Amino acid sequence: MKNNKTKQIFIIQVLVLFISLFVLNVEAYAQSNTVKGVIVDQNRQPLPGATIVVEGTTNGVISNVDGEFTINCTTGSQLIISFIGYKTQTLTASSELGTVVLVEDFVTLNEAVVVGIGYGTMRKSDLTGAISSVDSDGLKKGIITSAEQLLQGKVAGLTVIQGSGDPASGASLRLRGGTSLSASNGPLIVVDGIPGVDFNAIHPSEIVSIDVLKDASASAIYGSRGANGVIIVTTNRANKGQSINYQGYVAVGKVSNHIDMLSANQWRSWVRDTESTSAVDFGGDTDWQKELEQTAITHSHAITFNNSNESSGYRVSLNYLDNQGVIENTKLERLGASLSAFQYGLDGKLKIEAGLNTNFDKWNPFNGMIFERMVNLNPTIPVYNQDGTFTRIGGTKYDNPVEIHTNRFANDSRHRLLGFGKIELEIIDGLKAVANASYEFNSHQSRLYIPSYAVISGISDKGFGQRTLGDYTTMQLETFLTYQKQINDDHKINLLAGYSYMDNTYEGFGAFRRGFDTDLFFYNNLGAGQDFRAGDVYSYKGQAKLISFFARANYNYLGKYMLTATVRRDGSSRFGANNKWGIFPSASLAWRISDEGFMDGTTAWLDNLKLRAGYGITGNQDGIGEYKSLSILGAGSDTYYDNASESWKQSYGPTQNPNPDLKWETTAQINIGLDFSLFGRINGTIEA
Repeated sequence: MKNNKTKQIFIIQVLVLFISLFVLNVEAYAQSNTVKGVIVDQNRQPLPGATIVVEGTTNGVISNVDGEFTINCTTGSQLIISFIGYKTQTLTASSELGTVVLVEDFVTLNEAVVVGIGYGTMRKSDLTGAISSVDSDGLKKGIITSAEQLLQGKVAGLTVIQGSGDPASGASLRLRGGTSLSASNGPLIVVDGIPGVDFNAIHPSEIVSIDVLKDASASAIYGSRGANGVIIVTTNRANKGQSINYQGYVAVGKVSNHIDMLSANQWRSWVRDTESTSAVDFGGDTDWQKELEQTAITHSHAITFNNSNESSGYRVSLNYLDNQGVIENTKLERLGASLSAFQYGLDGKLKIEAGLNTNFDKWNPFNGMIFERMVNLNPTIPVYNQDGTFTRIGGTKYDNPVEIHTNRFANDSRHRLLGFGKIELEIIDGLKAVANASYEFNSHQSRLYIPSYAVISGISDKGFGQRTLGDYTTMQLETFLTYQKQINDDHKINLLAGYSYMDNTYEGFGAFRRGFDTDLFFYNNLGAGQDFRAGDVYSYKGQAKLISFFARANYNYLGKYMLTATVRRDGSSRFGANNKWGIFPSASLAWRISDEGFMDGTTAWLDNLKLRAGYGITGNQDGIGEYKSLSILGAGSDTYYDNASESWKQSYGPTQNPNPDLKWETTAQINIGLDFSLFGRINGTIEA
């Protein structure tokens, strides 16, 4: 009996061991099950950075740059897949999920947009200032000949005006009206973190997003240059993969509306009806507006090469624009190129970027006097005499505008160069150091010759020639630290502190000559002119420096209450001795009303309601020229005899008194805004 009992116990132990091993094997097999899939959006584009978590556990992964993921979990587990701006999905795990398509959540997506705020970015949902953002899809489409036109009609409060039909003249930008008495009212342009860049140094096809800082609480981070608002431009960067892209267009332009003027027959009828005795009929029938016009043919071409992977890459772009104006003999030719490259290191904690943008312009400027003559001239005056020469009627108001325009040979050229290098280093989790150095060069050369037979200046001066050259160089260095920290789920802070140095140098010269024995040389041999006058040769040079310290703090509590505080201290060589430094502070608050408990009944139709208020002080130093605060000596009107050299010398004396109190213009601004989103589709902002 004892042996049988022992045998039974042994059999039970073996069965228990076998069952245990089986269960463990099943559990191990289940735990080691690998689930794979690809996360894409509705356009079948991969979503890198999507989160995949096993429900009820901390087991999770993030999709790679191709949207792919691999996760180990038990078969039948629930996988929660989420991505900012898209609706969360819950799927049952299987060995191969295949392609998972996430659907956009329009409300969340709108709030998750990343917006440039100056020296950094922020989610749109966390903004406290008046900032508008336009991505590549929202930028103006169609025939774009200058970068400013991309924003036409796209940002409330921003006016984009094309001042004339001259293809070489860019559009003027005004943000919320004028704020300066003597300086430029145009906003500060920041391209890829470089402030003060010429907007047209960048080809329109290279721009991917534009952020507009409207109020002083947002633009005070740029201190004495932010009074007219700030436009932050982000250009293309290399994307993973290899590609070649081409963009181009051909356009035809004509004058759409004419000034309503009398025709020759209408003029004659008016003379008869009024019985005018002073009117003279010259026998012609001329529409002076149409005589100056042409059908403009414009074409643009841009080709881009991209080659990059996750750790490094480069992008090259070449572009060409031939933009004819609707006025005869006017056009702009632009040839441009850009190169950008990046490299990661230290396991992704270090990023190095470098870029170069350059373009070369050629155009034919014209004398705006032709428009004045165009509307003044009698329509019965013919353009040409019977022998083919231009008709000339005595008196300055009767100059032939076609002759003025034709007998003028003007050619201008401009070369722009913008180079930059940027280093970003993540020191510890949340703490990043950034250094950005840039060099901008702008050279403008002007050439003009009016032949001896031209009615304006030519006959009186026996030919007039002119050459000018101006070079402008700006070197900048900006370094700053950023720190981001989220404490629990309630508190989020974002800190910024930095230093900026800018050196701006300009120089140039010019020469005039009159009295040419021949018109064959044009403006290429000014020495052939016999008539030389004082002041016909000049040169100049100037320099200005700006040193700045800046800081910003953002605080977010529960995602409902937000605070931003900014301060910048600028020191400029343009300011007077008593005002070398200026301080520009700002503060703004935001309250997301829609997240409050008392708003629960509105969730069916109200997606977002946020109230903002801000106050800031900004400055404008563009109206202050170099050396305006100093005592300056200049050439006088008299000469004197120097006994030491036994020769006559030019006298010099004070031409400007010192002004130690000279300072920047100041603009103080209060802004109140209300952001709202209705029914998941309607988004709007009310600003005061």
